[in-house]
Amino acid sequence: MKFNREQYINLMTFGDINRQMFSELFGPLIGLDAEWRTQGAAEDEINMMAFDWDYVPYVECGGICTAFKTTPSQVIEEDDEYRIERDFLGRTMKLCKATATLPLPMDHPVSEPSDWERVKHFFTFDEARINDSDIETALALQRQGHVVRAEILGAWDIVRELMGEEQACVGYYCQPELMHDIMNTIRDTSVKVLERVTKKIRIDQLFVHEDMAGKGGPLIGPKQVTEFVAPYYQACWDLVSSRGTRLFNQDSDGFMMPVMEAFLACGVNVMHPFEPAAGMDIVEVRKQYGNKVAMIGGIDKHVLRETKADIRRELEYKMQPLMQASSGMIFGLDHRIPNGTPLENYRYYVNLGREMLDLPPLSAGSQGWGRMAF
Repeated sequence: MKFNREQYINLMTFGDINRQMFSELFGPLIGLDAEWRTQGAAEDEINMMAFDWDYVPYVECGGICTAFKTTPSQVIEEDDEYRIERDFLGRTMKLCKATATLPLPMDHPVSEPSDWERVKHFFTFDEARINDSDIETALALQRQGHVVRAEILGAWDIVRELMGEEQACVGYYCQPELMHDIMNTIRDTSVKVLERVTKKIRIDQLFVHEDMAGKGGPLIGPKQVTEFVAPYYQACWDLVSSRGTRLFNQDSDGFMMPVMEAFLACGVNVMHPFEPAAGMDIVEVRKQYGNKVAMIGGIDKHVLRETKADIRRELEYKMQPLMQASSGMIFGLDHRIPNGTPLENYRYYVNLGREMLDLPPLSAGSQGWGRMAF
């Protein structure tokens, strides 16, 4: 079912709603389509259209806060299994075609301040970051019910991309001046872009991608968030929220509980995807934080490879009355549908979730799958 801008914002700000949303957030992993075809899947099941997922259409705001004036990656070598390329930062990137959609870096461009100076121009402000035509398009679509989104660079995400995880972690202690300069640069650029864009259009949702945690917890702690990240986040949020923005959505896998309070303090009020395998439990988060944070995801993707009884237990717990008593929740898998998921189990999961939300069962001809506004 298609939700419009007003319905989505109302849901995620704990307003009055008819029900929570039920969505497929990321779709299947590579290779699952072949598995499902051998199990008799229709093409509308392969492309997710048959499952009538809830979604809200969105459009980018017309201003670019991320890396700018980059050059396309150049392929160095390629065979049936791998592609190796050089990206705009000068990194050697390797893609495993059978299992991945994103290449992984084999090296990183920044280890000291002089290295940062060589790539800093990708992150500084330029008036060309503002596209008036795109803003006009966004305005027209916003009037038709689209959510207008602005993406800023992840504070952890960008230093990890520049330096690699190990050196980035050490950098907060050994190279604080460099880390502050990176943060100050992306903060100043983002604020200038957002300031200009919000003179012409109301941004509905600020979005940031971090992916800063694993099962053992986040790679930086609340002290680093408060000292290095918060001034950047807060500057962006203070600006857009003063001009009508209601939502600040952070994407991070892994166990985020140790830093959740620090991020909520600097404006974040929506988070996803809440991975159960990493210890994230949307029921416990709701009990602890109430309406301080809206949530997206939270249903264990791995349970789909177990029995139907396991799937029922998972949904009965995650969709319990506490989680439906107020708004602020989009139920969905915590990441991509894993390989090895039987098609029959996925169909059962969809219909059981719909039943728990008082939605009719799927029928032939059900149509609808759109990406969520993040």
